[in-house]
Amino acid sequence: MNIFGGGAGLSRSRVDGRILSSLLSLSLVFATLPQNLWAYQDQDAAAPAQDAAAPAQDAAAPAYTQQTAEQLQQLVAPIALYPDSLVAQVLAASTFPEQVVEADRWVQAHPDLKGEDLGKAVDEQPWDPSVKALAAFPSVLGNMDKNLSWTSSLGDAYYNQQQDVMDAVQVMRKKAQDAGNLKTTPQQTVAAQDSNITIEPADPDEVYVPAYDPWVVYGYPIVAWPGWYPYPGIWFGGPFLSFGIGFPIGWFGGFGWGWGHWGFDWHNHYAMYNHGRYYSGSRTFYNRSSVARAGGADHPGAAARPFDGNRQAARGYAAPRGQSGVRSGALSGYGHGGQARSFSSRGSASMGGGGARGGGGGRR
Repeated sequence: MNIFGGGAGLSRSRVDGRILSSLLSLSLVFATLPQNLWAYQDQDAAAPAQDAAAPAQDAAAPAYTQQTAEQLQQLVAPIALYPDSLVAQVLAASTFPEQVVEADRWVQAHPDLKGEDLGKAVDEQPWDPSVKALAAFPSVLGNMDKNLSWTSSLGDAYYNQQQDVMDAVQVMRKKAQDAGNLKTTPQQTVAAQDSNITIEPADPDEVYVPAYDPWVVYGYPIVAWPGWYPYPGIWFGGPFLSFGIGFPIGWFGGFGWGWGHWGFDWHNHYAMYNHGRYYSGSRTFYNRSSVARAGGADHPGAAARPFDGNRQAARGYAAPRGQSGVRSGALSGYGHGGQARSFSSRGSASMGGGGARGGGGGRR
């Protein structure tokens, strides 16, 4: 009996030891679990709750193909000769291709709205400030809608190669100036700022959008961007600039997204909004893979650096100051990794080819 009793005691001792060991292991897990959770939360505290479901979607995001200097010059050719603030609006809005489609169709559906009435109606829309600002220039907005593949490619490049895009704009302006096609006129003032060329409206209350053939105006023929089509109001068949009717912008001065809130810091190579650097809140081109192309060869690790590698800014958290005209839905309802939640059926057919890599951001 003593032998069996001793064996039973030994067995119980072993079982108790295993239980104790298991409890200690569990206690260690629970002791470290809150720290891991807190560390994870601290690492991405600024991210919206929806980002928790994003990794699987982000993993499937297509790689951004880095554009060469020549490709970027070809890409910006249709807008490089616009006034500075309009270039800023176009580049910013190109990161929201779906909103561009929606805004253009909305403007077409409301031809009776003019001046301040138009401004008030636009102010109620859940679009990015840049898209709202373009409602004052229906021909520019219409061109971006019709040439949506080009618009998407422009937004992709601006998002991922911002300084290179700025350089391309200046290169094209210099070429047009050397060809005698960019100069001060009654409609615009062309000036030098350090080594950069600036373009401003001659009348601060009226903007003239130059119409031109972007493939011949720079002094030598340029191969047209694939799938780009001439659009009325921004196209002129001659080898120089043509100016039509000016667009009054004084009506929009009281809105936070109006003309006076846009511009460029050419020295530091970025678009400005509300006297600060503009950061796109679009999710269309966010979080690409680390393979980029330069000079025709793939270089793993040569990742594009959206907004100079500022992770928070690239995700829309470092938003410009004073976005009084922006509703939350205009900056937060986007899919991840170049994937749109739902691309507008009105523009989806235009997205094929020409380098489009994803739809625009969807409204909530």
